[in-house]
Amino acid sequence: MSGGGILGTGTSALLTYQRALQTTGHNIANVGTEGFSRQRLELSSLTAGAGGIGAGVQGVGVRRVVDQFVDLRLGMNISAESQQRTLAEFASQLDNLLADPQAGLTPALSRFFAAIEDVATDPTSTAARQQLLSQGQGLVDRFAQLEGRIEDQRVIVNGRIGNAVDEVNQLSRGIAELNRSIVEARGRQAGREPNDLLDQRDQLVRDLSARLAISTVEQSDGSLNVYGGRGQSLVVGLQATELVLRPQGADPDRLEIGVRNGTAFVPVTDNMSGGSLGALLETRDTLLDPASNSLGRIAVALTDQFNELHRAGMDLRGQAGQPFFSRPAPEVLANLGNAADGKPALVIDDIGALSTSDYQLRFDGNDWVLRRLQDGQVIGSIPPGGALDFDGLSVDLDGVTGGERGDSFLLRPLRVAGGLELRVTDPRSVAAALPVQAQVGGDNAGNARVQTLAVDDPDHLELRSAATIEFVAGSYVVGGESFPLDASGDTRIDHNGWSLVLRGTPQEGDRFEVGDNAGAVGDNRGALAMAQIGTQRGLAGGSATLSESYSELVADVAVRTQRAKLNADVQGRLLSEARSQRESISGVNLDEEAANLVRFQQAYQAAAQVVAAAGNMFDTLLAAVRR
Repeated sequence: MSGGGILGTGTSALLTYQRALQTTGHNIANVGTEGFSRQRLELSSLTAGAGGIGAGVQGVGVRRVVDQFVDLRLGMNISAESQQRTLAEFASQLDNLLADPQAGLTPALSRFFAAIEDVATDPTSTAARQQLLSQGQGLVDRFAQLEGRIEDQRVIVNGRIGNAVDEVNQLSRGIAELNRSIVEARGRQAGREPNDLLDQRDQLVRDLSARLAISTVEQSDGSLNVYGGRGQSLVVGLQATELVLRPQGADPDRLEIGVRNGTAFVPVTDNMSGGSLGALLETRDTLLDPASNSLGRIAVALTDQFNELHRAGMDLRGQAGQPFFSRPAPEVLANLGNAADGKPALVIDDIGALSTSDYQLRFDGNDWVLRRLQDGQVIGSIPPGGALDFDGLSVDLDGVTGGERGDSFLLRPLRVAGGLELRVTDPRSVAAALPVQAQVGGDNAGNARVQTLAVDDPDHLELRSAATIEFVAGSYVVGGESFPLDASGDTRIDHNGWSLVLRGTPQEGDRFEVGDNAGAVGDNRGALAMAQIGTQRGLAGGSATLSESYSELVADVAVRTQRAKLNADVQGRLLSEARSQRESISGVNLDEEAANLVRFQQAYQAAAQVVAAAGNMFDTLLAAVRR
């Protein structure tokens, strides 16, 4: 064996284990660096020379110890956990607001209807009437407070959406810059991987996963393409896509996300899903907006039903009742870029058929397409100038002229809870009585009696005019109209804006008188009718009272809250397991690195002995030659 051979073998070992010690030291130094993957020097024996004797060792490259599938799972868990945690945060806030036994709507409704019952018990009591007005104002204030708190959450969500978009842009730019650095480093290093740059890029990708669900595609040059949500490109090669925010055309308080294509704004909000940003958009669209609309539906039902009965009543002065509450009209918001002139007319027709959704009218070039936003269902198409009845509403396009493809209107019929007002302020103006009364003729021979008397049209000019109903030849006759005796025993008679139900069997010639009820200050029939609103099932297709409808809202939010909290806990555990799995593969274990340090140090010292032995052999050879 020649001295040069063993010297080369020893020298290769010295250099190689020096690199191994440097790699181990680098691992130890970065034990606390977030996202760092431990590195390992790959060793390979040098090709054997003449006689098959080995030529030493070489380090063929420093490789990151990573598992792409484990890292992919970690990114997915980060996105899912961030999404569920954000949803749980806002759902809990809304749940605490709506379900509060003191600050919720239920106690305010209960006190209001209790006050109406007090008026019905003593309709002449000014104190009871004043208490009713106080509770009415308290109910209006409670609606405003609840809607205001929901709006506060909506403002917070908008602010967080803006922050999340800024963070996504910043992270995307960082990934694009690292792509450039990685491509350049691979070029300088003859294709060797810049491990620390790759770790930095992977950490940015994980940070981005917390904001959005993402997918990645590695390119042949080492760059990484990143796509967010439902395929929206965020990073392509060395270029990052800049997301921008702007108010929606139809609603300036609602932000939408888009990208710039030249001077054009291309909306991409629907492509954003997963992570905290996806959760914020979901919170706004599926939690806060439906809660506002559910609250608004209760407000509409209370206002319209109560006003209808109050207008049909009579106050202490003998005057017809006026609207007790007022509410804003259904909102119709035009897109700022519309070419069409005017706005559709939107009217609430049937409270029981109302959903809790907003709607969009969009012009397709020929017709206006109506879509329910809650479930995305197309309800129908309306020709220009036409009308459509749907979901307890009616929309009329007679006031809309012109229009280009893409023009749209946002229909929000129920965003009214924050705008309720109490119209009656004088206790004497509470219409607790009815303006008409019915009496049975004193000479009647039959047993027919008055079952109910109600005012259907308080604006009828002959409402209080005296009318005589006579039973003749099997029918009740009044004002030239005949109403045959109903086989059920209850016969309804409609006349002069009132409806009278007579129960029982009359005899020929029996009479009933309906006329003015002026001066009947002790009449409580109007108050009794208004008190029944609290127990009438007039919402959700006739299946829910006002309180039950609110309870359904509270229960729905509570279920969403519990589900989000449960999912957040589950995703938290899965994320912890994914982090642990990655750490077990890629994390720095100080005990293992310390053992490697001792092992490589011993190998280095042994290699030094080999070099020293080679030197001694060479010296011995020189000494032999000199002789």
